[in-house]
Amino acid sequence: MQAFVATQIIIIINPVRYSSLLSLLLLLLLFNLIVIMQSSFCGPVLCAELGSRRVELAGQAARAERHDSTENASGTNEGQAWRTKQLREEFFSDPSQWWDNRNNKKNPKYPDFKHNITHERFWVKGWLNIPWVKARVATMALGQIPSGGELRPRMPNFLGYVGNVNQLCQEGRLREALHMVEHMTQQNIQAPINTYACLLKGCTRRKALVEGKRVHAIIVQMGLNSNIYLGNTLVNMYAKCGSVLDARQVFDSMPEHNVFSWTNIITAYANNGQGEEAINLFQRMQQRGIPPNKVAFVVVLKACARIPALEQGKQLHSDIIIRGFDSDVIVGSTLVDMYARFGCIEDARQVFNNMHDRDVVSWNAMIAGYARHRLGKEALNLYEQMKQGGVQSNNITYVLLLKACASIAAIEQGKQLHLDMSKSGFVSDVIVENALFDMYAKCGCIEQARQVFDKMHERNVVSWTAMVAGYAGQGLGKEALALYEQMKQEGVQPNNVTYVVLLKACASTAALEVGKQLHSDIIKRGFESDVIVGSTLVDMYAKCMCIENARQVFNSMHERNVVSWNAIISGYAQQGLGKEALALYEQMKQEGLQPDVVTYLVLLKACARTAALEYGKRLHLDIIKSGFELDVSAGNTLIDMYAKCGHMEDAWKVFNNIQERNVVSWTAIIAAYAERGLGKEALALYEQMKQEGVQPNKVTYIVLLKACASVAALEVGRQLHLDFIKRGYELDVIVGSTLIDMYAKCVCIEDARQVFSNMHERNVVSWTAMIAGYAQHGLAKEALKLLEQMQRENIKPNEVTYLSVLSACSHSGLVDKGHHLFNSMCKDHAVTPTMDHYACMVDLLGRAGCVADAEDLIRKMPIQPNSVVWMTLLSAARNHGHVEIGKRAFDCVMKLEPENPAAYVLLSNIYAAAGQKDELAKIRKEMNDARVKKVPGCS
Repeated sequence: MQAFVATQIIIIINPVRYSSLLSLLLLLLLFNLIVIMQSSFCGPVLCAELGSRRVELAGQAARAERHDSTENASGTNEGQAWRTKQLREEFFSDPSQWWDNRNNKKNPKYPDFKHNITHERFWVKGWLNIPWVKARVATMALGQIPSGGELRPRMPNFLGYVGNVNQLCQEGRLREALHMVEHMTQQNIQAPINTYACLLKGCTRRKALVEGKRVHAIIVQMGLNSNIYLGNTLVNMYAKCGSVLDARQVFDSMPEHNVFSWTNIITAYANNGQGEEAINLFQRMQQRGIPPNKVAFVVVLKACARIPALEQGKQLHSDIIIRGFDSDVIVGSTLVDMYARFGCIEDARQVFNNMHDRDVVSWNAMIAGYARHRLGKEALNLYEQMKQGGVQSNNITYVLLLKACASIAAIEQGKQLHLDMSKSGFVSDVIVENALFDMYAKCGCIEQARQVFDKMHERNVVSWTAMVAGYAGQGLGKEALALYEQMKQEGVQPNNVTYVVLLKACASTAALEVGKQLHSDIIKRGFESDVIVGSTLVDMYAKCMCIENARQVFNSMHERNVVSWNAIISGYAQQGLGKEALALYEQMKQEGLQPDVVTYLVLLKACARTAALEYGKRLHLDIIKSGFELDVSAGNTLIDMYAKCGHMEDAWKVFNNIQERNVVSWTAIIAAYAERGLGKEALALYEQMKQEGVQPNKVTYIVLLKACASVAALEVGRQLHLDFIKRGYELDVIVGSTLIDMYAKCVCIEDARQVFSNMHERNVVSWTAMIAGYAQHGLAKEALKLLEQMQRENIKPNEVTYLSVLSACSHSGLVDKGHHLFNSMCKDHAVTPTMDHYACMVDLLGRAGCVADAEDLIRKMPIQPNSVVWMTLLSAARNHGHVEIGKRAFDCVMKLEPENPAAYVLLSNIYAAAGQKDELAKIRKEMNDARVKKVPGCS
């Protein structure tokens, strides 16, 4: 554009008519206005560049003209003459670019020719031309100039092309723009640097890697690959298009780098999940003496959070303070986010408090940190401070806060947020709405969640999936499936997450048939190859006790990751197939897949169930080799495994080796002692735990209450009850049930009943605990009344409930009632009797003196009786003097437990009571020959 203005000024101005300097300046201003008007056609960047060029040429032409007029007086100036010649060649190098007006002009003053690109004018007779133009026209052959007003260009319209390329890039018409630049390149015409940069940025926006490589080839062909600005833009383009290797090649080939070059390549690696390499490059940049800018610090801090690399993050924090970036709001917000992701909430809060300027991003980072670590109350308190500080919340703020409410079931605060969102106008945002009904669903308010869902103006697959997950999370599998069908009817295609949510719902509710139907839909929609969906299918079949189907899906998976292996291993382990689970673990290693912490946790639990101590020890060695020894969850599970295998010393060693013991670690070791009947030791560990400043959680209280029940530590149990209330914990179903059991076993049935009455929510476990408490105290009538009340409230008794009631009937001699309940359990309530139920019925009949009926019941059992059942019959025979039945029961016990001393003692007592001295002497001799020793009694 500079050349254009200068040319117009040079050609139009006749030095005879415009000899004064003032006139020249006025015309310069006039044509500058023309430049501004024409800039709308060529683009602001291009116009600025060309406008500057025109002014330069105008000045040079004017100086050349003044020199020509004084040449005879001052002598020849070869430099100015050379420049005049250069200008002439520049404007007359291609006659085909001139428009011939000689045959069409209506006024003789109109120009004879007008340039097609620059719009400069001249006259053949030259009476309006400036002297140097006259001289140039005089040397030209008029035949070179096309006649008849017809333009016949022999080369592309350079300025027009540039303007069109920029316009096409802005409109997103990338291929057309690229085609024009390639055409210019074929004519060996170099476009401005900004044009190539504009193309590269267009490729970056559209992730057009192929087109980006074509632009790169043009840049190399035109010899511009050493330009640092284009190099940086190329690195950024390749990085954003996912080709980090190409970005690195461009970076390494650049002759020089600035801070933007380093920041671009660091960002490329960080965004591609290669945080370690990003950190290495950041350190190299500093070693080369290039100080990082705040963008570089932000990128590397995010990389540290992803790796994770806390120590490097802390070092970066120090560097940020030294370089004075700690006052920057973006850097500060990123620091808060990094510390929060590492769980260093106190450090995150300290950075947050020290920030002089805090915007909504800063507040969101801190709120997200609290919400991520289930510190919902702190997140909500921060929101109140944010409002008091006058900072306006955005949609992200509300999404984070709603998640915080969902994590702690803070329904009242969630409703208040709903009102705040309505006032702020964010309630119509689809992302916020999804979070809103997710909050209602997770807080158990499924109806409110559905109301929000139904009122949504726009519902995407995420909305439907979230609502389906809400129903599934509440155990409403039928409603979830019905919503899934409605979703399909409305034309919304489910995604892999939808199927994962539904399959998890089927797994949690053991809805096998629904799961199979979903499996068919997954195959139809082509999601069976998705590794996440496949892994969830394996887990669903395993939890629905269809391990063969799970194995079939697992074997058919084309791609299997560690989650897939964990799902099938867990399936075998949950069904008590420990050997098969361990065999899969060996196969997993043979296929070159590295187990993760979850794999070891599943296998250790399998060892704990099957008391496979030796294999558990081998797993312990593998955990050490894999570097997971310091993982707290692995340590906690090792404690549980060793304890359940009866090796308390090894459990204690693992506990002492855990460097950072949390409440879960302490709870695990306390539980280990409590489950082994070492209640006093468990309570002593609790005191040590408090001295070390570790606060108990709900699970800790449950374990401790069980320990109190095992040693009848009533006062300690009451103190735990008070501590639980002081800490603000609500009396939920599990804790309430454990308290009932503790008070009942400590012979405080009234306290147990008071806890039961005060519970806001009671499930089958709560009712069963209270019924068992009555049964333990011989209060059969109260137990039966409670069973009837339970059924009236539509709470379905389970096998444990019936076992407690049958026990109460047994201790109270209610034979007929016991018979009725046993038959009702089988026929009316579809509860399959277990070995314990049969043992209880044998005891019931035996206590009532119906020993023969008890033996007949054993003979008719659909399952093979164990030693406990036969010992119960033997005891009944002893109590009622049934010698023959006692002898038969003893023989059955010997087949199962040949060295059971109690059986010998009971039979001896039967013979002694019957006066059969010979048989008594015989059984005692057999006992001595078998070297069976009588265990002394204890209280």
